[in-house]
Amino acid sequence: MTAVAILASYLLGAVPFALIAARLRGVDLRAHGSGNLGATNAIRVLGVAVGVPVLLADVAKGLVAVAVIPSALGAEGAAVPLVCGLAAIFGHIWSVFLKFGGGKGVATAAGAFFALAPRGVGIAFAAFVIVLLATRFVSLASITAAITLPVALWGTGASRPVLVAGIALALLVVIRHRSNVARLAAGTESRIRFGGSGKDAT
Repeated sequence: MTAVAILASYLLGAVPFALIAARLRGVDLRAHGSGNLGATNAIRVLGVAVGVPVLLADVAKGLVAVAVIPSALGAEGAAVPLVCGLAAIFGHIWSVFLKFGGGKGVATAAGAFFALAPRGVGIAFAAFVIVLLATRFVSLASITAAITLPVALWGTGASRPVLVAGIALALLVVIRHRSNVARLAAGTESRIRFGGSGKDAT
């Protein structure tokens, strides 16, 4: 049942909640804001009332993949929850429903790693909040949290497989945000508007 659990986790991660929520509003999220199919762009384009549920749904994908799917399907093995969590993250980033496109995976990764190592994720989340409030750059906050995560995992005594996965995730997040890094360097990156109206931000 391990293979079934991994596949189920991938397919759950691949569900594009941001795209679905936008289409229910008659909007193609890929043509607005940053064009990214993630919670941040959903908040930027559709507003907090739509974007926050998308964010929670993306987090839940990772959480369910780790904490629910392996036990529900009877998949055994100490590494199975971690592998299922990674499958959900990969599904979000490379969704079979989007011709292997997708979001950047930060929210789904947060849910997965919270189930695996809550103390480490708590520290990374604190770093995210501090940077977000100070700069209003979600991309910078996400990169900071991703880089903080492996250090926090090490400091809180996470298992070696989880630590290695955290390091790999940090690298992946930075790579996925390379266009944001370029815009930050150029001074053209968009800032999030707290309590935004749901109109396109530039």
